[in-house]
Amino acid sequence: MLQRRELLAAGASLALGACALPGAGGGEPLRRIGFGSCCDQKLPQGIWDAVLASRPDLFLFGGDNVYCEEPFTAERLRDAYAQAERSERLVRLRSTVPHMAIWDDNDYGLNDGGAEFAGRQASKDAFLDYWQVPAGDPRRLREGLYDARVFGPAGRRVQVILLDDRWFRSPLRRTDQRNAPGKERYLPDPDPAKTMLGPAQWRWLEQQLREPAEIRLVMSGIQLLAEGHGWERWGNLPLERERLFRVLRETGATGVVLLSGDRHFGAFYRETERLPYPLTECTASGFTHTFRGVREAGPNRIGDPFTELHFGAVDIDWAGRGLLLNLIDGQARVARSLALSFDELKVPA
Repeated sequence: MLQRRELLAAGASLALGACALPGAGGGEPLRRIGFGSCCDQKLPQGIWDAVLASRPDLFLFGGDNVYCEEPFTAERLRDAYAQAERSERLVRLRSTVPHMAIWDDNDYGLNDGGAEFAGRQASKDAFLDYWQVPAGDPRRLREGLYDARVFGPAGRRVQVILLDDRWFRSPLRRTDQRNAPGKERYLPDPDPAKTMLGPAQWRWLEQQLREPAEIRLVMSGIQLLAEGHGWERWGNLPLERERLFRVLRETGATGVVLLSGDRHFGAFYRETERLPYPLTECTASGFTHTFRGVREAGPNRIGDPFTELHFGAVDIDWAGRGLLLNLIDGQARVARSLALSFDELKVPA
């Protein structure tokens, strides 16, 4: 794993609460990237011991990083962040491990909320303060919280892309049969006027995917590939998911692996249609609480959901040209694993 001086040389901030801001290129390559979501600040925080024991080079907070009580007020959200700061384990992680963060609905401030949320600017201000985002950071100068960084030297670069699927997202189509399997809350909406990312973020994403990198970790708060359920997912706006697939084809981006949270369990998914190479997603959702009773169809899920407390990790073997997607439990044990080779993540010649 990377040493502190190497991370500092790469431009990563290790200040308390500050997001890691690595420069493009240079430094040692990343070998372990931890990630996950769903941390209720009112619940026990023992998972951070397992995260620290795993010694990640970088950690990605994938949303629902705190839970704001409803109805939303800016004061309630800031109180949630203040309570999170009282977790000694979490403070230790944030002060010793470079990290990046994006939000989901519970730290956005509105359950399943999108662009219609009136309090989104107040939520963004609280997010920027909690994560100590520097004054000149682009996220302070534009709408939304999408972000990207590149780590490592040429030939061993990892690009991390954090998508904001809240700020710009159009309203979802509500179900006609609440709690019915596959229709629990929402139905697919083929309206071409609706958006997941908004025009500016779509343009930015295309630019990012054209940047040189060997591995690209694309994180979304909600699931991108998962089928078989009617909760929030990219499949609620199927034309937007098709647009994502098209952008991957047109940019020729290699090395893409998808990461997500939200669902209160861990799982792997794979999509092979309409893509230049098979696309794999790892959902890791359960820092402090999980849904043990999950029962849902998973037509493109690989194996069963993992419902114990956990986080995810991407372990990269640069010499062996492969990576492992892991779900790691609260005792720092690998509970589920999926191997991918670099050759599987390349556009065919």
